[in-house]
Amino acid sequence: MSRVVAEDIISPIGDNHLPFSAHSMELTELSYGTSGASPTLGQLLKRVGDVRKEATGDETPVHQTFYVSDFNSVEPRSLPFVLSFNNLTYSVKVRRKLQLPAIFSRPRHHCVGAATATDLVPGENLFSRTKTLLNDISGEARDGEIMAVLGASGSGKSTLIDALANRIAKGSLKGTITLNGEVLESRMLKVISAYVMQDDLLFPMLTVEETLMFAAEFRLPRTLSISKKKLRIQALIDQLGLRNAAKTVIGDEGHRGVSGGERRRVSIGIDIIHDPIILFLDEPTSGLDSTSAYMVVKVLQRIAQSGSIVTMSIHQPSYRILGLLDQMIFLSRGQTVYSGSPLSLPLFFAEFGHPIPEHENQTEFALDLIRELEGSPGATKSLVEFNKSWQQMKHTRITSVHVAESNRQGLSLKEAISASISRGKLVSGATTNEASTTSMVPTFVNPFWIEMAVLSKRSITNSRRMPELFAIRLAAVLVTGFILATVFWQLDNSPKGVQERLGFFAFAMSTTFYTCADALPVFLQERYIFMRETSHNAYRRSSYALSHALVALPSLIFLSLAFSATTFWAVGLDGGVSGFLFYSSIIFASFWAGSSFVSFLSGVVPDVMLGYTIVVAILAYFLLFSGFFINRDRIPGYWIWFHYLSLVKYPYEGVLQNEFEDAGKCFSRGVQIFDNTPLGAVPTSMKARLLESLSGSLGMRITSSTCLTKGSDILQQQGITDLSKWSCLWITVAWGFLFRILFYFSLLLGSKGKRR
Repeated sequence: MSRVVAEDIISPIGDNHLPFSAHSMELTELSYGTSGASPTLGQLLKRVGDVRKEATGDETPVHQTFYVSDFNSVEPRSLPFVLSFNNLTYSVKVRRKLQLPAIFSRPRHHCVGAATATDLVPGENLFSRTKTLLNDISGEARDGEIMAVLGASGSGKSTLIDALANRIAKGSLKGTITLNGEVLESRMLKVISAYVMQDDLLFPMLTVEETLMFAAEFRLPRTLSISKKKLRIQALIDQLGLRNAAKTVIGDEGHRGVSGGERRRVSIGIDIIHDPIILFLDEPTSGLDSTSAYMVVKVLQRIAQSGSIVTMSIHQPSYRILGLLDQMIFLSRGQTVYSGSPLSLPLFFAEFGHPIPEHENQTEFALDLIRELEGSPGATKSLVEFNKSWQQMKHTRITSVHVAESNRQGLSLKEAISASISRGKLVSGATTNEASTTSMVPTFVNPFWIEMAVLSKRSITNSRRMPELFAIRLAAVLVTGFILATVFWQLDNSPKGVQERLGFFAFAMSTTFYTCADALPVFLQERYIFMRETSHNAYRRSSYALSHALVALPSLIFLSLAFSATTFWAVGLDGGVSGFLFYSSIIFASFWAGSSFVSFLSGVVPDVMLGYTIVVAILAYFLLFSGFFINRDRIPGYWIWFHYLSLVKYPYEGVLQNEFEDAGKCFSRGVQIFDNTPLGAVPTSMKARLLESLSGSLGMRITSSTCLTKGSDILQQQGITDLSKWSCLWITVAWGFLFRILFYFSLLLGSKGKRR
C-alpha cells in the first residue's frame, strides 16, 4: 500500500514521465519511515530531485534548496489542521419584478417574483426582496484531504468557497469559521491561504515558466536566491506536468498558446508557489475535457497530501475524479442536502428511499435527483431534514474530530502554524519567534521597491511581445502631427496667422489628451489579475500604482518628442531651441496628465465601452472650457470652476505664452489692422488712406511699418494673464500626480474582490 501511495504522489503527470517506480519503496521509507506524516510539498519535490539525480547520474543536487528547514529537523509527526465552518448564512437584496397592478390593487393572478403590499414579509418592500444564498451551512475540511462542494448552477457552490476564503464583506456573512478552533484574522488567512478563481487570469504573452517565475518573485522572499527560485519553479513544473509546455506562451484569442488544462494547472501553480496551508479553488475543472479535469484534480490530491487543506467547488465530477475526493458537500438552493464521504453516498440515498442504481455515476444520479426534488414543493426540505437526522444518527465525524482534538492537545493555532512552517510549509521567509499568531508570517514577503521592479519587468516583458500596440499609438501620433503640419504649414505673423496658431494649439493640446484614451483598457484587462494577486498579499497596491506610472513614462516621452518634432518647425512656431524644449515639455506633461486621468477612470469604471464614453465626454468639456472657444472673462460665473478644472486649459495657455512672449515680435503692422474685418476686402490704396485718416484722428502717425499688435496684446485678448508658462507646465504635471494618487485610492477602495 505504501508503495502505491508513494508512486501516486511523486510521479509527475506530464508527458515527461520519469522512471520513479524503481525507487518508490525507497522514497516511501525516506518520507514515512520515521513518522506517519505526509511530506510537505518542499520535501516531496526535494525527493523528486534526489530520485532524478540517481536516475540520470547527475551529481548536481536538483530541487533540494528551496524549502525553509532541513529535512532532518522535521517534527516527529505532523500536526493536523481542521478548517471548521458552522451555521454560515449569507443573504443579498435583489430587485423585485414589479407590475403596475401590484401597486394599486391585488391582482387575481400575478407572476412569480411580482409583489403586492400584502405579500411582503418583514425587511422587504415592493422594490426588493431578500435572497438567501447560504442557509445554515456547516462542515469541516482537514489537511491531507480534498473537500468538494457540489450542486447545480445557482446552488451556492462558489458562494460557499468565497465565504470560506474571506471574500465576502465583513458583516454580510453570519456564522463562524475557525482553523483548529480559533477564529482566523483576515490578515493571517491571506498569508496562509491561496484562492484560484474559476477563470484563468494570466498574462497572454508570458510563457508558462515566466508566469511561474514572476509568481515566485512575488511570493518568495528576496533572501532566497534567484537560482533557488528557478530550481523551485522547475520542480513545480514537473509536479504540475507542464514540462512540455514550459517555454510556450499562455496565449489568448489572437495568439496560440497552451491548452485549457495546462492553463488551469498554471493558474493553480502560481497560487501554490509558496506552499500554502489552505487552498481554495472555484470550479477548477470547468470547461475542461475529462482527461484534463482528472489531471487537474490529481495535482490537487498531491497538494493535499503534502499537508494542505484543499477545498474546491466542482459542477459534475466524473467517476475517476470521484475516487480522488475525500469529503463532499451537496448544496441545493443554499442548503446542505448531503455532507460526508463519497463512500457513504450510496448508503445515504438508499436510506432516503432512492438507491443509486448499480454501474451508474453516483454524483450524476445525486445531482439529477436533487434537481428533480427542487421542482417539487417541499421535496428539497425533506432531503435537508433527512441529512440532518442521518448525520446525527450515524455520527460520521465524532471519531475524526476526537482524533484531531487529541493530536492538538493544548496546542494553539500559532504553535500549529509554527510547526507546519518548520516542516517546510509557507516558503515565505516566515519566522516563528514572534509573540502573536498574526506576526508569525510577514504581510508582504518583499519590500515595495522589489515589488515595483518585478511588476515593471513583467509589464515591460508582456508589452514588448505585443509591439503592435505601441506601434499603433505612435502611428496615430505621427499621422496627427503630419496632418497638422501640412494644414498649418509655415504660419506667418499676420492676424490670420495668429488665429490659425490659436486653432492649431487648441487642437494639438486636446489631441494629446484624446490619444491617451488607449490607456483605458490596460488596467481593465489586468483588473482581475490584480485583484487575485493582491487579495492574498502578493504585492502592495501602492507598488502596483507606482509601477503602472513608471512603465508608462518611456513611451510618453517618446510620443511627445515624436509629435513635437513633427509639428514645431513645420508649423513655424517661435522660440528656437529653448522654445522647442518647452513645447516638448508641455506636450509630455499633457500626455502624462491625460494618461493619469484615464488610468484613474479605469480604476473607477469597470467597463471599456462605458469608460470610452466618459473619457470622450469629459475631454470635450475640458476643451470647451479651456479658453479657446470662449475667453475666461466671458465664461459665466457658475461655470468658471470648470475652467480651472480643465486639463486642456493649462497646456493651452502654456504654449500660447511660449509662442507670444517675445516682446520684439509684431503680429499686426499698418494696414494689417483691417484684416479679419469687413474692411479686409478693401483695396490696399483705400486702406492706406483710411490709415492716414485714422492717424489724424488719433493724433499719432501710423505707417505701414507701425506695430499695432504684439504678443502681449494677443495674450491679453485671450485672457491669459494670471499664470506664467512655467506655472502652467508645473500645474499640468501636478494634475498627473494627483490623478495617479486618485488611481491608487481607487485600487485601495474599489478592487477588493469581496461580495457585499
